[in-house]
Amino acid sequence: MDEEKTTILVVDDDPYILESVSSLLNEHDYYVIACENPKFAIDILKEDNIDIVFTDIKMPEMTGIELLDKIHNVNPKIPVVLMTAFAEVDIAVDAIKKGVFDFITKPLKHEYLVYTVEKAIKYKRLIKIEQDYKYNLEDTVKKKTQELYNALMMVRNMSREIARRLTSVAEFRDIDTSAHISRIGIYSGKIAEALDMPKDFIETITFASQMHDIGKVGIPDAILLKS
Repeated sequence: MDEEKTTILVVDDDPYILESVSSLLNEHDYYVIACENPKFAIDILKEDNIDIVFTDIKMPEMTGIELLDKIHNVNPKIPVVLMTAFAEVDIAVDAIKKGVFDFITKPLKHEYLVYTVEKAIKYKRLIKIEQDYKYNLEDTVKKKTQELYNALMMVRNMSREIARRLTSVAEFRDIDTSAHISRIGIYSGKIAEALDMPKDFIETITFASQMHDIGKVGIPDAILLKS
């Protein structure tokens, strides 16, 4: 927002108000789009990158409250400032419920108009900072989750490799049973599948069952290989 001009949409059915507000804002190097018809304002919002909206409350085509609601349907983060000649409590309450950013009374005072714009710009910056923070946080969490997943997969693969090697050692100790240990793993997995067990359970039982004869590694040959 420091590099580009702030774009302000001013909506009012009174041409005099449009001209005066546009002139005041142009003096401060803001880019102003003036619109007499609130229905056209919605089309402008959809096509252009609008930063702030100033709208009159009482207009024949559509009230400022109705326009506020439609603006936030298009982009809920755009600050909308309502311009009014009369401070009506009911209207103010309704506008606050619908998320109005601020009110400004007619006749418009130059200083307060500029102050309101500056306040809205700061609000937009805070929203941008929040969005960037959330994006960076989500990106960091995603990366850390991937790193954790990769680490777990590495540990899992190492565990399987260790088990495979231990199984091979056990099988070499007892040649008569040959690939019996590996077959037990396959059979256990197939039985678990036939029983419609969860995928994690099938993987675990297939992996764990191959370790059932690992004790052969520690049995002396005189006993293990005895006729």
